[in-house]
Amino acid sequence: MAERGKRIPVEKAEKDRENAPKLEVRGISYSIDHKLIIEGINLQVKKGSFVGIVGPNGCGKSTLLKNIYKVYSPDSGVAFLDGKTLWEMPDRERAHNMSVMQQENHVEFDMTVFDMVMLGRFAYQRMFHTDKAEDRKIVMEYIREVGLEGYENRYFLSLSGGEKQRTLLARALAQKAPLIILDEPTNHLDIGYQYQIMNILKRQKLTVLSCIHDLNIAAAYCDEIVLIRKGHVFGVGRPEEMLTDENIYRLFGIHARIIPNDSTGKLHIIFLPELQKD
Repeated sequence: MAERGKRIPVEKAEKDRENAPKLEVRGISYSIDHKLIIEGINLQVKKGSFVGIVGPNGCGKSTLLKNIYKVYSPDSGVAFLDGKTLWEMPDRERAHNMSVMQQENHVEFDMTVFDMVMLGRFAYQRMFHTDKAEDRKIVMEYIREVGLEGYENRYFLSLSGGEKQRTLLARALAQKAPLIILDEPTNHLDIGYQYQIMNILKRQKLTVLSCIHDLNIAAAYCDEIVLIRKGHVFGVGRPEEMLTDENIYRLFGIHARIIPNDSTGKLHIIFLPELQKD
C-alpha cells in the first residue's frame, strides 16, 4: 500500500506563499531579425520588493520588460505572476494584477489629466457603463498623490515633461495593481522630478520592477539590483553587492568610487572619468 504524503502544516504553507516570488521569469530569450537581444533571462521579484534593472544602453533592459508585459512575444521562456502563467491570463485579470508605465508614451489625441488618469480604471469598468463614483474618487486620490491637484482639467500635451511623467504615474497607480513595471520612469527629467517620482513609488505598498539608468537612484531606492550586460544577467543582489567599482567598470567602462552617504545611509557613487588635460 502506498504511503500517504505528509500533511503540510498550515503555517508552513502560508509562509511558503508569502516567500514565493510575485513575478518569476524563466529562460526568456528574444531576437530581432535573427539577432539575439536577450538570452536565457531568469529573474525573481519578491512580493513587496523594489527591484531595479541596471545596464548600459542597448543591453536588453527595455526588451526584457516588453517581453514581460506582452508588447513582444519571446522566442522561448515563460513568466509567472503569483504562480500563474502571465501570458495566458485574460487581459482584464492581468490588468488587475500588473500595471505598466512605459518609456515611450505617444498620445494619439489630447485629453485632460483627469481623463488620462481615468484610463487606469479601464479594467474595472464594464462596457457602455459610465465612470463610477468610486473610479472618480480613486483618480482624484492619485492625482493628489503625484502632486497634480488643480491640474485635472489641464490638457496632457500642454504639460511639462515632469508633469506628464507624474500624470502617467498616476494613471499606472490608479490601476490599483499590486505589481507595477516601469521602463526608466525618470528618463529625461531634471534631478528634482527624478527623486520626486521615486519617492512617490517608494511610499506605495507595491511590488516594483523598474529599469533605472541613474546608479545613485538605484542605490538609494532599490532593495535588489539586476545587472544586465549584452543580453544576459550579469549579477543579482543588494545594491552594496552589485554597485562595485569592478561591476560598474565592466558594464559602463568607467571607474567609480563608492562611499557611504552619511545622510541617507545608502551608497553614493562618484564617477572617475579620465579627463583630458590641457
